Amino acid sequence: MSEVATLGGFSVNRYALFRVFKYTIYLLLAYNVYAFFVENHAAAGSVFADGVQLGRVIEAYNDSIDTLAWVLLLLVFELETFVLADDRIRGWVKWALNGVSAFCYLFIVYSFYGYVAEMASLTHLLPVSESACQLAASGGWLLVVGQDDYVALTAQNCAALADTQVLRLADAQIVGAVSTWNEIKWLAWTDVINAGAWLLVVAILAFDVWLQLRHELSSAIMRYSQVIKAVLYFTLLLCAIYWGINGSFLDFWDAFLWLVAFFFIELNLFEWQAETAAESRAESAA
Repeated sequence: MSEVATLGGFSVNRYALFRVFKYTIYLLLAYNVYAFFVENHAAAGSVFADGVQLGRVIEAYNDSIDTLAWVLLLLVFELETFVLADDRIRGWVKWALNGVSAFCYLFIVYSFYGYVAEMASLTHLLPVSESACQLAASGGWLLVVGQDDYVALTAQNCAALADTQVLRLADAQIVGAVSTWNEIKWLAWTDVINAGAWLLVVAILAFDVWLQLRHELSSAIMRYSQVIKAVLYFTLLLCAIYWGINGSFLDFWDAFLWLVAFFFIELNLFEWQAETAAESRAESAA
């Protein structure tokens, strides 16, 4: 198949279009850092009424910090598997890439801890002795309507909680119906499973890249690696679908973009390994 197609009388290079599409996905993911920061900042202002302490920054801004670290790590993988030639990944370039990767892994693992901490905080829900409307009359209370989504508890919305059991967050003046808290718990568990699966994906991918740079990534190892990662990617797809049904559109959209982005990285690695294997066969034949 020709790499050049005709569109509206103009010649279009399919390879160039593919690269434009790939880097557009990367730019959309970079924009999500800002989108998550806005969302986290709004939620932090409600949960941490006295201000976010330094030790709880990762808990308050875990989505935005996590996404920023992942974007940087994605760029490192793109450089290693596609942009830079093998003989360029040595010396200071290799050390720089490894340094950025280590920095990203530090925050990714820490962000994973943030998701676990957020999920753990939802296990410390306390019963409320007063009615929701009595709390609304006292002032200063918030009503949770979704994950990281809070509104002021008022005389108007407290009536909806009259015939249901109300629970409050242990370390904040936030109340909500049991059904709402249960939905948030499931979403928090999805965050933990998603973050854990991604940690395993990048650990295997980093090992694949390390072997490839040593020219030791055989076709057999690639097959085993792809099978394991296929299971993990399927898990991540299920998380994205769950977010699409029960979570926010931003969570679903972000998860979908990451799956597409790492498809490109996997394609880079596959082509890189195939080229190296072909060169080795040619050298052996010679």
